[in-house]
Amino acid sequence: MVANWCSGLLRLNESGDVATLHYLASDENRIEKLMDSIDLEVLKTCEQWLRAGRPCELVTVVKTWGSSPRPEGAMLAIAENAQVIGSVSGGCIEDDLIARIQTEGFTRTVPEIVTYGISADEAHRFGLPCGGTIQLAIEPLHSESQISNLLAGLAAHKLLARELNLQTGAVTLRSAEAHESLRLSETQLVTIHGPRWRLLIIGAGQLSRFLANIAVGMDYQVTVCDPREEYREAWQLEGVQLVHDMPDDTVIAMQLDARSAVVALTHDPKLDDMALMEALKSPAFYVGAIGSRSNNAKRRERLLELDLSAEQIARLHGPIGLYIGSKTPAEIAISILAEMTAIKNKVLISKENQIEFAKEAQQPVNTSSCQL
Repeated sequence: MVANWCSGLLRLNESGDVATLHYLASDENRIEKLMDSIDLEVLKTCEQWLRAGRPCELVTVVKTWGSSPRPEGAMLAIAENAQVIGSVSGGCIEDDLIARIQTEGFTRTVPEIVTYGISADEAHRFGLPCGGTIQLAIEPLHSESQISNLLAGLAAHKLLARELNLQTGAVTLRSAEAHESLRLSETQLVTIHGPRWRLLIIGAGQLSRFLANIAVGMDYQVTVCDPREEYREAWQLEGVQLVHDMPDDTVIAMQLDARSAVVALTHDPKLDDMALMEALKSPAFYVGAIGSRSNNAKRRERLLELDLSAEQIARLHGPIGLYIGSKTPAEIAISILAEMTAIKNKVLISKENQIEFAKEAQQPVNTSSCQL
């Protein structure tokens, strides 16, 4: 039985049958989390099919034009008997892929690039809004497709590039850089696989709740660390891991990489300073701490006594966030994530947009906000 792809997402249930996962269009955060987990599940299921000797193909979104429901890199896999997992359009392209397998079987011996939605009629037929076009790489999998090795690397939190030769189907794996993204040429497809962007928030207060909630929607894997039981008791936010270890121990245990960020929000040097010390020694792309300009100056003096170099301390963002006149916890969370996003995307932040310099230019200086 093949479920209707236009009503949800397909996945394999425990019995191996195709099932439909319905969702509410308004629940965007849950959809993003679901999409990410399904993309990983696609690879795991491909590994199971290969070990069982079942023919299967991996379908990857390699390029889109106009509006497209799924981003580049999204994956779907099809096995014999039209068993399917994943999504490449969230619409009816999947129906066409399934129908071709049912009528023609597996005929490809090397990867093929297929384009849907070139004409307006096709765009309408395949559920692509605004005349969008989507290009797919359809790859027949085999024992040398490196799926098991790729999964082993992902389990070790490695960021990997999978290089597929489009003429032969040969696959090689290598370490990837954080700035790399999917690349397609006439002879090669390179896809990037690895941990999502991660965010460690120190402190489980009200601001942390806003920050975590927005960050989850931005596809961060969020961990909140607070050893204080009185703060943890009231914490409840779906999709966010809450840990009670000391923050510096958590920083070390997370093995931060260039796709990681740390934000300290407790205002307590006993919790923040040691964690910041460990974070500033790591490759994390962003390390920030809340507090006034004077408190951040004192923090930097304390960090100098904790075996950190001036260069390492200079990586600390504080006062944290971009200057947007933020006052409420929600506004401050947006300010923090705006700065994180700029740093992640390698956007130069002018002094006028940094809180420290923006506030110095204002008269009178308002020191009542925790963000100042």
